[in-house]
Amino acid sequence: MDGPFHRGELVAQALAGTGAPGMTGIRPFMPDQHRDFFALLPYLFIATTDGEGWPVATVLTGSPGFVQSPNPNILTVAARPRADEPGAELFAAGRPFGALGLDFATRRRNRANGLIAAAGEDGLTLQVLQSFGNCPQYIQTRAAAPGPASTLPAEAVAFPTPEALAQIARADTMFVATNAGGDNGGVDISHRGGLPGFVKASGEVLTIPDFRGNRFFNTLGNLVLDPRAALLFVDFETGDLLHLQGRVEIDWEPPVGGWPEGVQRQWRFIVERAWRRPAALPLRWTFGDYSPVTLGTAAWNASAAPVA
Repeated sequence: MDGPFHRGELVAQALAGTGAPGMTGIRPFMPDQHRDFFALLPYLFIATTDGEGWPVATVLTGSPGFVQSPNPNILTVAARPRADEPGAELFAAGRPFGALGLDFATRRRNRANGLIAAAGEDGLTLQVLQSFGNCPQYIQTRAAAPGPASTLPAEAVAFPTPEALAQIARADTMFVATNAGGDNGGVDISHRGGLPGFVKASGEVLTIPDFRGNRFFNTLGNLVLDPRAALLFVDFETGDLLHLQGRVEIDWEPPVGGWPEGVQRQWRFIVERAWRRPAALPLRWTFGDYSPVTLGTAAWNASAAPVA
């Protein structure tokens, strides 16, 4: 790569009519404030890909300090996915990773991408090849506290099930992992937020708005090159996780009458595989408030999303 953006991101920026941003803050190392930030978190959202390039996404947990940065290009994580969750075996040395540190209490988030340098019973060592911060938009505040975690394994489900649809309908937050095609490690994981119900389900198709963001187009740029994605939904009150894999179609042009206020485009996720893990996390979150920009997206929820 000759710059911070790969071919798919540049194509997405052109399709969106924005062009590449000038100042990006994208670095091949973590600045000290990012290194310190990761060490404050009791959870870390993380993704990798399988041998065929399918993304998988999950969340790791531990006491604050379970993530450390001994130098600007290394994160150590004293946790790894449970053996009974989707894609656990893929978090192995030599595999790509995308990590998202997000503090719901402060709406602060930082990204790190790279390669898994080592994996063992004690956790993961991550070699960071790209690091940057994200804006606080569409993040709802929440306070985390310990909660009981189940030892039940993940269960493959035939989507859509009533439980999965109900979890999606309640969600004001989700996470999406995409294949970056080998650049900067090869996988991204990003946050999406809106009012509850912002992800609209019709059968096996989920329709997701693309609100105004940082104009990097990391996720949509990856999807331009590879339409496969993984979605992760967290039920913050119960600790339940919903894992989805599928393919994406992006609508770059608005429908007749234009997009609802605040929406710039939409994408459709066609679910191919699904798993549920009840009470998977040893954490529970108490809701605080909606992001001010989230409150400005009500027109999307009130609209009828076209599903092709």
